[in-house]
Amino acid sequence: MFRPRVIPVLLLRNGGLVKTTRFGKPTYVGDPINAVRIFNDLEADELIFLDIMASREKRVISLDFVREVGEEANMPFAVGGGIRTLEDIRAILGAGAEKVVLNTVAAENPDFIAAAADTFGSSTVVVCMDVKKPLLGKLQTWAVCGTQATGRAPEEFARLAADKGAGEIIVQSIERDGTMQGYDIPLVRSIAEAVPIPVVALGGAGGLHDLLRGRSEGLATAVAAGSMFVFHGPRRGVLITYPERSEMAFQ
Repeated sequence: MFRPRVIPVLLLRNGGLVKTTRFGKPTYVGDPINAVRIFNDLEADELIFLDIMASREKRVISLDFVREVGEEANMPFAVGGGIRTLEDIRAILGAGAEKVVLNTVAAENPDFIAAAADTFGSSTVVVCMDVKKPLLGKLQTWAVCGTQATGRAPEEFARLAADKGAGEIIVQSIERDGTMQGYDIPLVRSIAEAVPIPVVALGGAGGLHDLLRGRSEGLATAVAAGSMFVFHGPRRGVLITYPERSEMAFQ
């Protein structure tokens, strides 16, 4: 039986846990450390925390927060938000995280991916690609929480990140974020087929069928989501959930 990793992606804003829709309209959903405790009980494979304001505010994700997660979490976790230097990465790993997630700095300076991989190992470096289509033109990657276009096509940037030494790529559809309408399967598959490293699908999952499609049709190595793990029902009441292991197993 094969089971892909299933990863809750939790967004931080002003110290609280929030969920966005298409990278806007952040909705407060609770205390992040309480969420860690619940995911411990639910035996989540891994967690990812992203501080969505860090790059805009020109700061790095709180090390005190990373330490607190490290003291509570029973599973590996990665963090991202405002990382700019090798010292930022060293401090984050020292605070307890297993991986760092690079977004804006990777888009602006791809050589930083290589420096991070050479210093800390490729398995520590995750590159998150935020993808959407501008009003005119083709799909491209974006930086600074989806506010700055990079001009690079998703496949082009994915190959570049892999060549520079990234150990894993998260491919996120901005247009699907928070909609719970399913992954952008053609986008995920195009990245999975373009690079030889693990690819994580993110953006739009609303149920188990979406997670399964992310693996079977999108060819993602791992599947990730936010809304489906923190919201329940048509009124989107806050309820933290996680699938049973048997529900995500492939023959």
